[in-house]
Amino acid sequence: MVEAVQGAGVVVTGAGGGIGAALARRFAAEGARVVVNDLDGDRAKAVADEIGGTAVPGDASAVVGEARDALGGTVDIYCANAGVGSGGSEAAGEAVWAQAWDVNVMAHVRAAEALIPGWLERGSGRFVSTVSAAGLLTMIGAAPYSVTKHGAYAFAEWLSLTYRHRGIKVHAICPQGVRTDMLAATGSAGDLVLQPTAIEPDAVAEALMKGIEEERFLILPHPEVAGFYQHRATEPDRWLTTMNHIQQKWEAGE
Repeated sequence: MVEAVQGAGVVVTGAGGGIGAALARRFAAEGARVVVNDLDGDRAKAVADEIGGTAVPGDASAVVGEARDALGGTVDIYCANAGVGSGGSEAAGEAVWAQAWDVNVMAHVRAAEALIPGWLERGSGRFVSTVSAAGLLTMIGAAPYSVTKHGAYAFAEWLSLTYRHRGIKVHAICPQGVRTDMLAATGSAGDLVLQPTAIEPDAVAEALMKGIEEERFLILPHPEVAGFYQHRATEPDRWLTTMNHIQQKWEAGE
């Protein structure tokens, strides 16, 4: 059992399925009191009923107040997990870019704005951001997703460096392919880049628990991402050339 999780009041957004549902189940198994949030109220209720949690359906950007009430007044751990996997290029359209920015970044910002004053007052709190390896690297065929996941990672990093000395813990989960509906929707790009090493959502939840135990900011369910990230930072032109070769392979339908 993870001591920091036992008895904690936890909120997981986007928890009607996929990674979010796996996180909710694992937190409950570790002895936490869990609020399950999802836009789909039926799916949120199904997961909540399964784990003995509380369903609070609706927009992840506005869930903190109701979730806090459901937990008796205190949120100990907040998992900003809801996201949209927007594909396309620079020409994806203003609405697509706006939705990706709103869900993948601003929902995290709004949650932090609502939570941090109370956490600072009591000297503790834990913010978990489900980012993606795309937030450290990139993803072919998905400019809005890649760019906004970079933003989500940057915001989590900023929270950590700003508040860690005041008792606020921050974790950024950055998996590659995870067998979820979102992966299925990536089409041929996902088949080429993500499917070969895809893992189950439960593996992401396990990685988070280990990360919480070890108080690590960056959580990599695919350990090989660390090497890719280092390569990107130290040899950017070589890394970009490699990624461009993958792009060309995708365009050729290989």
